[in-house]
Amino acid sequence: MFERDSLIPYLTAGDPSVEKTLEFLLAIEEFSGVIELGIPFSDPIADGKTIQESHYRALKNGFKLGSLFQLLREFRRHSSIPLILMTYYNPVFRTGVRKFLGEAKACGADGILVVDLPVSHAGEFLDIAREEGIKTVFLAAPNTPDERLREIDKASTGFVYLISLYGTTGARERLPETAFEFVRRAKRVCNNKVAVGFGVSRREQVEELLNAGADGVVVGSALIEVISRSDNPVEELRKKVAELSGYSKVL
Repeated sequence: MFERDSLIPYLTAGDPSVEKTLEFLLAIEEFSGVIELGIPFSDPIADGKTIQESHYRALKNGFKLGSLFQLLREFRRHSSIPLILMTYYNPVFRTGVRKFLGEAKACGADGILVVDLPVSHAGEFLDIAREEGIKTVFLAAPNTPDERLREIDKASTGFVYLISLYGTTGARERLPETAFEFVRRAKRVCNNKVAVGFGVSRREQVEELLNAGADGVVVGSALIEVISRSDNPVEELRKKVAELSGYSKVL
């Protein structure tokens, strides 16, 4: 789904608007291995304050599920880069699993990560995702035992998403040693590529995780902060993603 040593930027769809999100996606695609696009949700419990606030802004500005599909269709007119959706299960369930996944695939999504759907309860979801041709991504935490990690790896047809630390998303000054130990262990256990997220905000952290064996690194909160604070968010976001990817010298 992506090449080794890839950066996987995360953006929240509709923050601050669907139109701006499209601009952001097009600005960062050349520096990205995969793009992760979050679907705004009213109770994003796995996310820290920065990403939570981006969800609330998008919803306050009128984001609907139809806005997501409109955004995907427009993005696919300009780009073929792999894109995965990040969502909580409620929007999928309320829409209907088959209808949601079918529409997502038809509009251009390549994969989906449902944050609060454990592998043990994902049988129907996995069957339908396979039928619709959309790849699945599941989360694993540092305390996930090897047996459970193998189940997650088997259920993931896109990649395995490793959570680097305990707690919610959000930039950290330093990543714990347990994050690097987890990457090394996951690479021994998993057949899929593994990507690491939560807490990453600087290029040196990306390099440390890649050197530990990660195939890709997800960065979200640091990018949302750029969007929320900048007077020129498109250009500043592009520069930040280029820096995180190691391509800043081309700018």
